[in-house]
Amino acid sequence: MSDADGAWVSLFSGGKDSSWALYRALETGKDVRRLVTVHPGEDSYMYHVPATDLAGLAAESIGIDLLEVDPGDLAADDATDSGEQGDDELEPLEAALAELGRDLQGGIAGVTAGAVESEYQTSRIQGMCDRLDCELFAPLWQEDPRELADAMLEAGFEIEIIQVAARGLDESWLGRTLDREAIRDLESLNEEYGVHLLGEGGEFETLVVDGPHMDRRIDLEYEHEWDATRGQLRITDARLE
Repeated sequence: MSDADGAWVSLFSGGKDSSWALYRALETGKDVRRLVTVHPGEDSYMYHVPATDLAGLAAESIGIDLLEVDPGDLAADDATDSGEQGDDELEPLEAALAELGRDLQGGIAGVTAGAVESEYQTSRIQGMCDRLDCELFAPLWQEDPRELADAMLEAGFEIEIIQVAARGLDESWLGRTLDREAIRDLESLNEEYGVHLLGEGGEFETLVVDGPHMDRRIDLEYEHEWDATRGQLRITDARLE
């Protein structure tokens, strides 16, 4: 199926990786007509977990309709290992995309994803796209992390760190902007502790609060929730400026 045959759908959490995949899809002329956000449980192998409830604000700023998917408790109740849990978590998304494809004129031409290095995620999303007979656009896949970080900042992404869970990342990182100084600090932490520059191993999670694909910036008010070695922002208010 070619781009002209249907719509593109962007798997979207509001974090930097899925936002970059969406941005690159729009830059290359793909007809993205839906954002799709999955609201997973607390421990997900497949999806970005924190602050997915803010995806609606991001979608409003971007100007693309959002489809929200709740996978329920299927994976948590039934899975016996990580592979089975990942497959179970994908089922509600695939069902939602199949239904969406029937509603969109021309069906679904392709899906964007923000995977960087996770074969676990990418292989499952590729399999889903194969079953849905659509393309997969994963512009971050196996790209150099520093080059990706620089490209995001050069494009004008404003990225805030909303969760940390790794040795070397203390409470001061919560709410910190992922700017060039932060990237340099992460490079030092990578050398000392092995922290991935883009948080690909779950070391940190992000929210894109502004970018060239957004009409209005997301303004956040929050409190810190810190538990000795890990923490997250508890968002108390969020609005479009």
